[in-house]
Amino acid sequence: MKRKPELLVPASNLEVLRTAVRFGADAVYIGGEAFGLRAKAKNFSRQDMEEGIAFAHTHGVKVYVTVNILAHNRDLDGVKVYLQELGKLGPDALIIADPGIFMLAGEICPQLERHISTQANNTNYETYRFWWKLGAKRVVSARELSMEEIREIRAHIPEEMEIETFIHGAMCISYSGRCLLSNYFTGRDANQGACTHPCRWKYAVVEETRPGEYLPVYENERGTFLFNSRDLCMIRHVPQLLETGIDSLKIEGRMKNALYVATVARTYRKAIDDCLQSRELYEENLPWYGEQIACSTYRKFSTGFFFGQPDENSQIYEESTYQKEATYLGIAGELDSQGRCALEQRNKFVLGEEIEIMKPDGRNIPVIVQGIFDEEENAMESAPHARQKLRVLLSEQPEAGDVLRRLED
Repeated sequence: MKRKPELLVPASNLEVLRTAVRFGADAVYIGGEAFGLRAKAKNFSRQDMEEGIAFAHTHGVKVYVTVNILAHNRDLDGVKVYLQELGKLGPDALIIADPGIFMLAGEICPQLERHISTQANNTNYETYRFWWKLGAKRVVSARELSMEEIREIRAHIPEEMEIETFIHGAMCISYSGRCLLSNYFTGRDANQGACTHPCRWKYAVVEETRPGEYLPVYENERGTFLFNSRDLCMIRHVPQLLETGIDSLKIEGRMKNALYVATVARTYRKAIDDCLQSRELYEENLPWYGEQIACSTYRKFSTGFFFGQPDENSQIYEESTYQKEATYLGIAGELDSQGRCALEQRNKFVLGEEIEIMKPDGRNIPVIVQGIFDEEENAMESAPHARQKLRVLLSEQPEAGDVLRRLED
């Protein structure tokens, strides 16, 4: 049976959550200030979480909260208090990797669904059935699974049990994210949310009798990146995804900004809806999906493990730098009496240049910057200061919540 899947989008803060909701997410996953696997993300204070849950629910969008560290004894008292707070805030589900935290959540806030994180290494249908019998509603599949394996899992688990699968974003060199490199090199534990991403660093070979003599193993002119993975992108394979029985299509990126979230959410939203309407419509719009998805930052794309074991040309061994075809300028705020939008600037732009208004419905409207004014109403030639609060006059008025970007050559 072909299911209509949920589009699940990450949010690093309240602004990004609102953007995800406006640009097509069915559900958003967020982290609090502790016990999640993205300690370097801005994450949500209790007040922001309360406001974000209320905003999402008003728009018919669900919110899932990550509590997915692998806990030590010292964490458990804090986890108990945190679970009590989450029970009062009322998200739709908790994403959990640790069996101890899973059991505590069932005791402390049984009204909240429990979803099993990919960090729990969920690679077979017996694992799914194990978690189902313990009370889990959903399991996030390991990123090492092929579509055929996911189809087989679907055939062996209860119909009402849900499968969630990553379809876009960064890939980890370690099995289901269980990495020890960061802790070994820096003392920052990836399994406690503090990963320093050593898989993106440049490596060389050292022979033990020649300390300090670094021998490059060149793969290209930029050097060797033995552990570096390309990013996952399945935008050209949505029909196959819809046939696997996946209930939730998940985007990676709780460290990413609003432009990334708006771009990826909007593109996958349209691709899924087009495909559900007709395969022909989806195929007709494939060029648009490709153009738009390239406007998010990425490290070249691959299809990961979905079509079997990836080879060296589709998965790893490239440079670690990001590709960037668009620059994030900010989110349009309310208009004043002169038609100028409020804007907290995120990257430099100048008077007279052409930028784009990104609309949730898929339109990209080219506009000219006709005026830039600071908070004291001083006219400016450019907006060079990060996070400066401005009033901006454009040749066409945006709506509050639209994303402003500049396309790069």
